[in-house]
Amino acid sequence: MAWAVLVVSGMLETVWALALDQSEGFTKLLPSIVFLGALALSMIGLAYAVKTLPIGVCYAVWVGIGASLTVIYGMITGSEPVSAAKIILIVILICCVIGLKVTDDASAPR
Repeated sequence: MAWAVLVVSGMLETVWALALDQSEGFTKLLPSIVFLGALALSMIGLAYAVKTLPIGVCYAVWVGIGASLTVIYGMITGSEPVSAAKIILIVILICCVIGLKVTDDASAPR
């Protein structure tokens, strides 16, 4: 369950990052509200995951998911330049996140 919550929290990191951009320095109300809500839920999920998973793994996975999805969204919408190098690096980052999950030893002492 902690892994599922962590993945959703990483996705919510993307939501709050995009809402932050859309808020234009908190001058637009709706994106600012979305930012605050997504930020709170993302942090609550991260805090939940940290109860059972190592903080280093949680933080790396959370940031990796959030950063990857934010850049992918930017490339899809045209606000980020697309390059082969950037795509390869995002794939590597995603593979690293998956690797952290695959190598997680739930029985290891915390």
